[in-house]
Amino acid sequence: LNEQTYAICKADMLIKGQESSNIRHGNTLSRDLFPNDKFDYCLMNPPFGREWKNEKNAVEKEAKLGAEGRFPAGTPAINDSQLLFLQNAISKMNPEGSKVAIIHNGSALFKGDAGSGESEIRRYVIENDLLDCIIQLPNDLFYNTGIATYIWILSNKKPAHRQGKVQLINASDYYQKMRKALGNKRNEMTKEHIDEITKIYGDFVENKVSKIYDNEYFGYRKVTVLQPELDEKGNIVTNKKGEPVPNKELTDTETIPLIEDTKKYMGREVNPFAPNAWIDENKTKAGYEIAFTKYFYEYKEPRKTEEIMKEILDLDTKLDGVLKELRDE
Repeated sequence: LNEQTYAICKADMLIKGQESSNIRHGNTLSRDLFPNDKFDYCLMNPPFGREWKNEKNAVEKEAKLGAEGRFPAGTPAINDSQLLFLQNAISKMNPEGSKVAIIHNGSALFKGDAGSGESEIRRYVIENDLLDCIIQLPNDLFYNTGIATYIWILSNKKPAHRQGKVQLINASDYYQKMRKALGNKRNEMTKEHIDEITKIYGDFVENKVSKIYDNEYFGYRKVTVLQPELDEKGNIVTNKKGEPVPNKELTDTETIPLIEDTKKYMGREVNPFAPNAWIDENKTKAGYEIAFTKYFYEYKEPRKTEEIMKEILDLDTKLDGVLKELRDE
């Protein structure tokens, strides 16, 4: 995209005697410079939180092409282009089998409600069984940001034992401190750390830092729950068809996991408190999100009241001693 960066990169390839024709000057989102190419492997580190309003016309035009374009799942919010780069990478996968590794920040995991552009893109990726693994990296690995980052690994030819499943790896503790910080980059991963993470990925078993879930586990239905209007005697008000008239002030929503039966959920979570409530099926939307940290949460028992009180009293005693010394001086 940047002319100077392009020129430096092109020159570097020429000096090393490598193929320089694949270094091309342009905007990935607004213009596909590799329209007829597919790749076996793709490594990508797109910008985080970069808006795409300058590419809006070109991107939306291509999105309308559906499967014929690079953005078949739609578009995310205008202030973050990460999931457009993700779709671009998917469009370049070799049908005979490809692997993609792309780095995202946390917003790509959960941003956007059911039916939103972000959710629909995640839905497309997961329902097409393209998402293989997500690895949480340590913080402070990059020069310009200290936020949490994640490697998404995608495959369109998963081996049989990985099909229909997603592996999550929490590698946030796999790092060592750098002797000298470089901007926000304070941590680094050693070869040993990388080898261990690679082994965890290859083993494909659950342990403290590795969790495996079926694709459907990340999906949910956002349903609109209605309750009937009641007359002065507490009777349900109906329309000419004999159907209950909903009370707009009592309209609510519920988030129900895809893996759970909707009727059973209503019977357990809603109807005991609102016996006449029902779901407006016309407004039900499917959504997908990956609340990564939730899956690795470890319960820690709160400290006992007696222990906290003793600590407070000990601090109070020490403080009295310090004050006494100051008064004596």
